[in-house]
Order: sequence, then structure tokens, then C-alpha cells
Amino acid sequence: MDHGGHGMTTELPPFTLGRGLEFSGDPVFLAGCVLALVLYGWGVVRLLRRDDRWPAGRIVAFVAGVLSIALVMCTALNEYGMVMFSVHMVQHMVVSMVSPILLLLGAPVTLTLRALPAAGRGRKGPRELLVALLHSRYMRVITHPAFTIPLFIASLYGLYFTPLFDTLMGSRTGHIAMMVHFLAVGLVFFWPIMGVDPGPNRPSHVMRILELFAGMPFHAFFGIALMMASEPMIGAFQHPPASLGIDALDDQTAAGGIAWAFSEIPSVIVLVALLIQWYTSDQRQARRKDRAADRDGDAELAAYNAYLASLEARGRG
Repeated sequence: MDHGGHGMTTELPPFTLGRGLEFSGDPVFLAGCVLALVLYGWGVVRLLRRDDRWPAGRIVAFVAGVLSIALVMCTALNEYGMVMFSVHMVQHMVVSMVSPILLLLGAPVTLTLRALPAAGRGRKGPRELLVALLHSRYMRVITHPAFTIPLFIASLYGLYFTPLFDTLMGSRTGHIAMMVHFLAVGLVFFWPIMGVDPGPNRPSHVMRILELFAGMPFHAFFGIALMMASEPMIGAFQHPPASLGIDALDDQTAAGGIAWAFSEIPSVIVLVALLIQWYTSDQRQARRKDRAADRDGDAELAAYNAYLASLEARGRG
């Protein structure tokens, strides 16, 4: 049977959740997920061996991020994503919006910097090279909102509404490359917004919220455009296998609804995380001021009281 209109023949049974969770996905993503877990675990173990703490919440977040990638790319969901627009859209939204947020909440860059040993005076090792990369002009450019927001938007409209999407969907290699691109774009977009790991651009909490809401509406508009279309818009999904028993336009409408819904979910997650960070930052700053006041006998308050006293004396004079 024709596989998505590209000449590959395959028979797929009607989609069910149990079938979708079987392992028959992409080995490249599987290898990447395993490697990510191994390297992260290595970093945590190194910290624990020298009696250094690493928050359990960060471990949970990172593992959840890796597992979310494995769920949509390393199971039979990946097979259905090649022929069903709705399943493909689930893959896209998870890999580009859910997985990056969870991975970044795990603070992998911070963990790497703390786990890698220093090379020593006048020498450059992996840790020093990573620090140099984080402060490079290249990183300043690719994490700047003037770059990340247009890239985030172009990854939708520049792919789905051009012949490039059909070309990539014509092979497994193209499909994998597309998903890797979505993951990379999501990481670059959310990295400065989350603000958990160090980076060249450290916007204020207000600016992070503005950056978040500058990109999210375009996902909603994209989903609405798919839902309101009167005919299938994406060539790769115009002729789904008959064994699936689905209509191409109905499947596209479902895909649009998924894109629209996912534009709201990450916004709420990130906004809550930003508000918590903002509150925590204010609390830390208040504690630092209290400790400074204890050390110097609250010299700032004493100076202010003396200033008020001088004003009062001047007024009496």
C-alpha cells in the first residue's frame, strides 16, 4: 500500500494506543535518548561522590524530557506519524515544546559545568571549551530573541506550507532530520526564557514572559488555519492508507486542534516556572540584604535616619 503518497508500501492497522506504545520506532532517537540519560547520570554520580547536592526535581524533569522524546520517536507512534497528520503533529508538538522545557528544567549545562574537572592554570579542557562556547558571539546570536522568535515561527510556516515538508516526509531520513530540527529549535527558543542554565543572554523575568507570548500565538494561528481549511493542505498526508480508515481532511482538522491545544499547555508550564523563579529570586535578594544588614549593623538604615535627622535640624534652624 502507498506510504503517504511517496511510493513506499506498508500495511498499518487502525491506530490504537497499545499498538502505538510498542517499540518499532527510530533507532537514532533511541540511541540519543540512552546516551543523554547515561551522560546525565554520570554527572549526577560525580557530584554525589564528592558530597555535592543536585536537586531531585531536576533529575525528574530531565528524565521526563528524555522519556517524552522516546515515547513519540522510539515507539510505533513514529510509524503512524509518517502517514497520519494528527500523530505527526503530536510528535512535533511534544518534541518542540514539551521535551525542551523538561530538558531545560533539568539544567544539563549547569550539571556539566559542575561535573567536569577544571583543566588547570593556562590549560583548556572540555569545561573551559564549554565556557568559551557559552560566551561566544555565536551563542549570543542564536539565543537572542531577534533570532529565536523568527526561527520558532519559520519552523511552522516555512516547512508545512512549502514543498520542503513533502520532500522531507518522502524518507525516514528526512523525517528524522525534521524532528531533530524541531527539538533543536525548541531548545534554542526556550533556553533564555527558562533561565535555568547559564547563557550569553540573561533577560529579565518580564522580558522572558514577553518572549514567550511573542511566539506562542503563531502556533495557535497555525492550528486554526489547519482546522478551518476546506481541503487537505499538506501533500504528504493527502492519501492516508486505506487500512487506517481515516479521512485526510478530518485527520488534518485533528492535527490543527492538537497544534492549537499545545500552544496553550507549554505557555502555562513556562509561565508558572517563571513566576516561581521570580519569587525565589526576590526571596534570595531579600535574604542577602538581611545578612548584609546584620554584618554592618544596618548601616544603610542608620545613614538614612541620620539624613532625616539632618533635614529636621535644618528645618528647625
